[in-house]
Amino acid sequence: MINGKRIVVVMPAYNAEKTLEQTVRALSDLVDIKILVDDSSKDQTAALSRSLGVETFVHDANYGYGRNQQTCYREALAAGADIVVMVHPDYQYTPSLVPAMAGMVASGVYDMVLGSRILGAGALKGGMPLYKYVANRFLTAIQNLFLGVKLSEYHTGFRAFSRELLETLPLLENSDDFVFDNQMIAQAVMFNFRIGEISCPTKYFQEASSINFRRSVKYGFGVLSTTAGFVAHKWGIVHIPRFSANGRKITPQYYSEISHRF
Repeated sequence: MINGKRIVVVMPAYNAEKTLEQTVRALSDLVDIKILVDDSSKDQTAALSRSLGVETFVHDANYGYGRNQQTCYREALAAGADIVVMVHPDYQYTPSLVPAMAGMVASGVYDMVLGSRILGAGALKGGMPLYKYVANRFLTAIQNLFLGVKLSEYHTGFRAFSRELLETLPLLENSDDFVFDNQMIAQAVMFNFRIGEISCPTKYFQEASSINFRRSVKYGFGVLSTTAGFVAHKWGIVHIPRFSANGRKITPQYYSEISHRF
């Protein structure tokens, strides 16, 4: 706990067996609960997770990165989280920064904290491919312009959130794919949540998850679409549920609500 706030780390996982133990061992003792959601991996990710004492949930099919996060946050809220930190179990980001990021939220200063690979010029040193770095800078500049904020990057997968933010954003309106991350930041801006950043070293290596060029291009177009939707909704040109207070939200009561429908 930090400032009396319960800290829950969530790990959206797919075929993370080779790096999971290293990630879990590096997590701080300040973490109250560790949760892993396995998106129907083909390796032994789920079994290893359980053996490490991590609360483990397994999807019955490979639904995608975005859907995995929805489950992560639902289970974290159900477990009583005050602050949720998402850590990729591929050890690309530095788990030792979890207390610092959670502390920034626990202080009441920020509602969302991003672990930035760009601050401190660590992305290229850590092995980020040049084309991804250039695309990152271009897309970030576009979104800073149209979203009206100034962030060093929008594309990191290392993040901390307040409970209030997770309960407010209509996360069920977001994509099941990788652009879920970007949509979430755009939603936080639309709903006037406070976003902070912290410099985060990152490592690119064979076992670390990284989308290929084709998926990267698809992601890039998804970011541009998200940005256009943000502007169109804000200007009242079109109503987009993703940016509406009436959009579908994560709820800890999800499973009981679903059971009552049948």
